[in-house]
This record gives sequence, structure tokens and C-alpha cells, in this order.
Amino acid sequence: MAKLVLGVGASHSTLMNTHWEETTHKAEAERFRAALGAARDRIAAARPDVVVLLGSNHFRGFWLDLIPPFTLGVGECIASGESGTPKGPQNVDVDLARHLADEVVEGGRFDLAFSARLQIDHGQSHAIQYLLAGLDVPIVPLVVNVFAPPLPTFGRCEGLALALRDAIASYPGDTRVAVIASGGLSHRLPWPDWRDPHGEDEDFMVQAWLDGRENWSDYDVRRRQIIRAAEAAISPEFDDRILDLFAVGKAGELAGYTSAAIEAEAGNGAQELRTWLMMAAMMDYIPAERLAYESVPEWLTGMGVVVLDPAAAPAAH
Repeated sequence: MAKLVLGVGASHSTLMNTHWEETTHKAEAERFRAALGAARDRIAAARPDVVVLLGSNHFRGFWLDLIPPFTLGVGECIASGESGTPKGPQNVDVDLARHLADEVVEGGRFDLAFSARLQIDHGQSHAIQYLLAGLDVPIVPLVVNVFAPPLPTFGRCEGLALALRDAIASYPGDTRVAVIASGGLSHRLPWPDWRDPHGEDEDFMVQAWLDGRENWSDYDVRRRQIIRAAEAAISPEFDDRILDLFAVGKAGELAGYTSAAIEAEAGNGAQELRTWLMMAAMMDYIPAERLAYESVPEWLTGMGVVVLDPAAAPAAH
């Protein structure tokens, strides 16, 4: 049967690519980038045959005309390439992806959407760029809706993760599988609740999310201006508390959080912690090693990297 060999959680920010030179917290930025490199080396050492890639949607591949809570890529996968991230077709392990879909859906575990022609954005491709560079390993991408409420609960995310874990275990052969969660930690994007926008900028954003499927680049200049004008809202205290839970094997406590509680404590961008919870659940909540945590206001985000390594986990787990 297939084997889960490593889990990684890592924050992302396209501002790393587009505004690196303008970053004044350069030491923090360098330490975070170095941690991504260290995580990439850990992935390489684990020798995965495939990576299950858990990430969010930033209105590049999914729009308000149709946003499932969870979508598994089971065929072609195209990266949108915004802000210097990888662009174009990505290598997908179609056999494993379709096995997961069959086991989870037809096995009665979870009603999961799928796409045979999935478009991803930096919610996945940032991880491909920094964590899989040069590794030539296929992915199985899963997109989690974290920005267009109503959002799947943290508990439902955990349930899907456990179903995926079991489906991986039932895959024939000796395939080695790594899991990457991309997103988080605390940050607040200047994005409205699409159901209740206030003001010209928020009206513009919602209109872009409705009409941008065929021409998202037409909206992108102003979108970036709105994001660049936002003030950072990072909570190192929250981030430390979450990272401490991962360190002691208690990341499952995230399943008890509500969307409202996450937003109040850590901003709407912290809703991406759903992917971290899912990764940890798939790895049976073994204790994590923190490779970095840096607060980088210029990127609006608390930037963290953790690794969950079964080979290094205490025997009790």
C-alpha cells in the first residue's frame, strides 16, 4: 500500500516575487526563504513519488459563478502564473488522483467535487515554485474554498483529510506520498464578504470575482493596487499558539475553531489554516518541527514553515 512519508505546512505570498527588493524586514524575509529551501531539502530526502498539494483559491480558477468547498484535480492542471509564480501545465499523478476520488466519493466517505481540467493559482503554485523546485515529482492538487463564504467548517476539512489518508493507504503498490499545505498564517486581505460589500473598492472586488473567469487580467492592476495599499494585520501571538499546537501533536484542536473565531483573532487570510489542519490530520497529528516563523508586514502575513516527519516522530505516535 502507499505510504505517507512527509507533511509540510508553509505560508505563501506573491509579494515575495513582486516586491522582494522593497521588503524592509529583509532579515526576516531571508530566514523565511531559507526555511522554504530547508523544507524543500526535507521533501527531496523523503523521496516522494507524488505530492498531495492542499491549497486555496484566490479567484483565478474558481469564481463566484461556481465555487465548491473542495475540488480535487484528476486530470489536466494549469497554473495561472500570476505574480511570477509557475505558469502552464503541471504534472499530475492522474492514477492516484482518480483513486482518491473513487475511494472518497464512491466509498461513501465524502461528497467531493473533481476537475479534469483544473486551474490553480499561487495557492498551490507558490509551493510548487519554492518547495518542489527541481524535484520533478507529480502532484495531486486539492483546492479548498477559504475566501468565498459560506466556508467548509474546520471539522469537515478534518473529515475529508482522514478520508484521503485512508484512501492513500488503500492505493496498491509502494508509492511514497508527501503532503504539502500552502497558506496562512495570520493575515488580513482587503477582500470583502462577497455577500455584503461596502464601498467602491469592495464592489469592484466582488464584480471581478463574478466576471473575471475569461478576463481576470483586466481586473488585476487595480486588484494589486488594493492589496498593496492594505495595512498589515499580523498576530504573532495567535501564530505562535497555533505553531505550538503543531509542535506537540495537538493540531487537531484547530477542528474546533469557527470561521468567525479565526477571522476575529487572525484575519480572513488565516482561513487558509484549513489546509494545515488537513495536512496534519493526514499525517495522524504527529508532532511538527518548526523551521521558521517570521512576521513580515510588507507581505501582510505571518510566514511560517513546519515539517511533519514520521521517521522523526516519537514512538507514541
